[in-house]
Amino acid sequence: MPESRAPAQWSFLPFFQHDLPVITAKLSQEVRTIYPPAQQVFRALELCPPDKARVVILGQDPYHTPGKADGLAFSIPQDFGGRLDSLGNIFKEIVADLGAPRSVTDLSDWARQGVLLLNTALTVPEGKANGHAKLGWNHLTRDVLIALSDHPRAFVLWGNHAQGFAKHISGQNHLILRTAHPSPLSVHRGFFGSRPFSQINAWLTARDETPIHWTDP
Repeated sequence: MPESRAPAQWSFLPFFQHDLPVITAKLSQEVRTIYPPAQQVFRALELCPPDKARVVILGQDPYHTPGKADGLAFSIPQDFGGRLDSLGNIFKEIVADLGAPRSVTDLSDWARQGVLLLNTALTVPEGKANGHAKLGWNHLTRDVLIALSDHPRAFVLWGNHAQGFAKHISGQNHLILRTAHPSPLSVHRGFFGSRPFSQINAWLTARDETPIHWTDP
């Protein structure tokens, strides 16, 4: 069950007053193990407050296997040691795009540079992908995208699910990247070769902003 307290710098979002109490009540009835651990449910928001967010990467829901979800979309604890799936394909694209590798699976260094790694559902029951997708977490994603539309940012929408949230992005001069999801099931439909990391950095540089260091910290 998530901590009921909103991350301070995001507490203005309507979600925390209207939706989180309902979700918390539903999760209190959940008999299955919930991932990520309660203290990490809002980790993406805690590490990347709105005034620091420069890039938004939307994921779907947390990993549903033990020890894999850490509260950041696509990120995996460094000591996990199992299959990387989507993250492994992201690493392959980093090498192809930037010519340098990344092996560190914990993506918290991205978050601290202003990359909001937000899943559209922040909890999942063990062994059941999308098991909490209809609890109302999507209202948080909506509120975040509306709030972050206030000035130009880069929005990365991998796959149809993430692209369905594009309607909540308004305003001018954003960079919005839409490609296939890096999942092994869809990665060959346009994710490989899409070069998102260099595109984002070129866009940031053109705005006189510091590029993101995507490779190993």
